[in-house]
Amino acid sequence: MKVKLSDITKYSKGVQINGDDLIDDGEYIYLNGGINPSGRWSSSNVSGDTVTISEGGNSSGYVNYITEPFWCGAHCYYLYEGPSNSKYLYYALKSQQNRLFAIRSGACMPNIKKSDLGNFELEFDYNERKQDEVVAVLSGVELVIARRQKELELIDELIKARFVEMFGTLHDNEKSFKVVTVDDVCTLIKDGTHQTPQYTEDRQRGFKFLSSKDVMSQKIDWTDIKYIPQELHEKLYATIKPQRNDILMSKNGVNYGVAAVNDTDEVFDIYVSLALLRPKNSIDPVFLRCAINSPETKTQFDSSIKGIGVPNLYLGEIKKTKIFLPPMEIQKEFVLFVEQVDKSKFVVPKVLDSA
Repeated sequence: MKVKLSDITKYSKGVQINGDDLIDDGEYIYLNGGINPSGRWSSSNVSGDTVTISEGGNSSGYVNYITEPFWCGAHCYYLYEGPSNSKYLYYALKSQQNRLFAIRSGACMPNIKKSDLGNFELEFDYNERKQDEVVAVLSGVELVIARRQKELELIDELIKARFVEMFGTLHDNEKSFKVVTVDDVCTLIKDGTHQTPQYTEDRQRGFKFLSSKDVMSQKIDWTDIKYIPQELHEKLYATIKPQRNDILMSKNGVNYGVAAVNDTDEVFDIYVSLALLRPKNSIDPVFLRCAINSPETKTQFDSSIKGIGVPNLYLGEIKKTKIFLPPMEIQKEFVLFVEQVDKSKFVVPKVLDSA
């Protein structure tokens, strides 16, 4: 049956901790919204086996499940005194992820108001036996997905290791490769619209709209994208037209600095959480993607990040980031290796489909 969230659980926001005060070896994670923890802290304010929903920022509406006690920040709702099977509530909300994104408000800083969250409606089965059955099945699926995700992570680590093997590090530059800025090798560096768009459920007449969450795998994920009306698309497309071989890079939120290559001729628009980088002929798009995703570039981004609540990479900081620019024949040699390794990634979706 359909119920309001406030009918089945209580919810509240946590308490903010200044990022500079976080403790590297703290016993508890500090969750301030988003997909991943923002750091660690010395104590907890919420018990384990708790459902959370991000309140503010580009990740607002994201549903998470925390198994251990943790410290909840002010940009995150935690749910309490709800169903005894909290994992069932998590799955029920997770299945409505896109609808939670749709109740966000605010132009520059999206957020979910407490009243809107309480009025959010979802399908909920009060039969505890059926709840247990659902949790058993979906937990098994999650385990399979986690194993496959680990395989993907190992593949990405292999590419990063090969990058260092071939090119070394910026600090040593033992092979004397040319060092340039990202701005030096791009004809365009621009982010998407800064206004929270009006979405549409009409996929036939609507236009694809990407945000940072759609590039987290270092490849554009088209499976869970949003759509905007034609009128808005025409306005945005007149400002920035993504093209094949453009780089899309996340610039907002906890997972900033992840890059993917647009290897399609799809027509789409982008949100402010994405930066579009258009490579010059002097650099291969796949090489640029891997250079951006390298640990050294991430270190540069970490030192340039702005914002306390929601991290943000400004375009100016992206432009001055340093990378290698090897001769094109060496870039191509590395890209050939990447393409061969990337082929193994296609095995994972096939396995998941049969799971």
